[in-house]
Amino acid sequence: MQPLHLSIVVCCLLALGHACQDSASVPTTAKDWWETAQFYQIYPRSFMDSDGDGIGDLNGITSKLEYLKELGVTAAWLSPIFKSPMVDFGYDISDFFDIQPEYGTLEDFRNLIRRANELDLKIILDFVPNHSSNENEWFKKSVRREKGYADYYVWHDGKVNAATGEREPPTNWLQYFRGSAWEWNEQRQQYYLHQFAVQQPDLNYRNPDVVAQMKRVLRYWLNEGVAGFRCDALPPLFEVLPDGQGQYPDEVVSGATEDAEDRDYLTTTYIENQPETVDMVYQWREVLDDHRRIHGGNSSVLLIETYSPAWFTMQFYGNRTVNGAHLPFNFNLITVMEKSGLSAANVQQAIDLWLQNMPAGRTANWVLGNHDKRRAASRYGLEHIDGMNMLVMILPGASVTYQGEELGMTDGQISWEDTVDPWGCNSNADIYEQYTRDPERTPFQWTSGSNAGFSMGPTTWLPLADDYQTVNVETESAANHSHLTIYKSLIALRRSSKTLQNGSTKYAVLNDDVFVLKRSLSGAASIVYVCNFGSAAVTVDLTEFDKSLGKDTLRLLVRSLDSAKSEG
Repeated sequence: MQPLHLSIVVCCLLALGHACQDSASVPTTAKDWWETAQFYQIYPRSFMDSDGDGIGDLNGITSKLEYLKELGVTAAWLSPIFKSPMVDFGYDISDFFDIQPEYGTLEDFRNLIRRANELDLKIILDFVPNHSSNENEWFKKSVRREKGYADYYVWHDGKVNAATGEREPPTNWLQYFRGSAWEWNEQRQQYYLHQFAVQQPDLNYRNPDVVAQMKRVLRYWLNEGVAGFRCDALPPLFEVLPDGQGQYPDEVVSGATEDAEDRDYLTTTYIENQPETVDMVYQWREVLDDHRRIHGGNSSVLLIETYSPAWFTMQFYGNRTVNGAHLPFNFNLITVMEKSGLSAANVQQAIDLWLQNMPAGRTANWVLGNHDKRRAASRYGLEHIDGMNMLVMILPGASVTYQGEELGMTDGQISWEDTVDPWGCNSNADIYEQYTRDPERTPFQWTSGSNAGFSMGPTTWLPLADDYQTVNVETESAANHSHLTIYKSLIALRRSSKTLQNGSTKYAVLNDDVFVLKRSLSGAASIVYVCNFGSAAVTVDLTEFDKSLGKDTLRLLVRSLDSAKSEG
């Protein structure tokens, strides 16, 4: 076999053997729908505006479900659509059982479910269990110490400074959005815990009534026809128990930053990753399984957000006696690169961290981005977005796409004056760019026309990204070769290939820049992924990775946008 020459930052998929379609006679292992699913995250506020107010909504999503069908995705996960003051844009929920009016009505949601069912698309909702809005009736009742609600949230008297005689917060704990995690409530005369914004008080999961209430939330939306939940912000669900005097311990200085307002200034030993959190996930899984047992139908899926170390994250899968989350989110392709940069070696490290720690018999998943992280094309470089999309589609298990990754959308430029994200707003004009999540939340780019086809109104809730006139669905759909056409080809290949659904996995770093991965299944065509993460042309001999690659024909199936190679 001739050595394979890769042009600058090229990535490609190849089929080994004369057949590019899997043989119908190849035996397959039956898998549930979610095990090889392509999940697509929609940030409702930024996906499609149907009424011209500059804010995306449910009817807008419904109008674009055929786009998702054309992409080939399995399920759409919607960031929160529940009633909210929108301090944290839906993650501060004032009513877990109703729809945010600017997004639509419950009937609009039911229409969305009906249309999704017609198209054989599944809808996943964001479940936000850690906290509510301070405008939620539960919190108002808790402030008034009403019967049944007095301990719905985490309250504390605080402590008195011996030197000054002044009352102070119970601990030095810090919130995610900068500053103290405790807020004094004058009416109740106590502090409450809020690990996010001041307007997002933490629910008290040591209260059985809270546990039961949140299970009711799950059942309510299951009855409305959703196919499962993505569970938000699991690490801080529980904090340690207070000592015999009712006091919590202070965290110690971590040394990670000198900014004393930043959450990373302290460790999070006492406020994250407690064992009770794992058990709560097991209880939620039981709710989903019971619903299916009673009502029938397909499995409902539970996806868990946790930026926790592997020893903790893997517990969410369950054990020999109990099932946990179907898919604890795998953020390694984000976190490893954030720390060390994009390289072939770091890609291998990210994959190893999951596959070498995942319990036997469980399903992997691969994530490139979300509404809390800079867009993948901005983090990895636009020249690498095809290669990274290929990677998550070729690896075993499920994949998760954040809206716009299929187009190569990049971050918008958001000024301090236009900043609305509480994380950014809680800082200042000099440092807000370190914290704001607005750049990755700019409106979706449908066309090169007015407001990128997102809204017919005069303005949009966030400014558009600068590249919308060239990076959009309309333009890329019309092109013979674009990020979008590549993405569609990847999903089509994945859905049709028994090798990608059931095959074994082998991968390696060939040199400083080149990463190669092979999926193989007896009796079917093997699929080989080759990517150059460097900035210079390189020639590699794939037989150094796998000698069988020199014994048969390699046919190019999918190539990156920058590749000059011919398919076929």
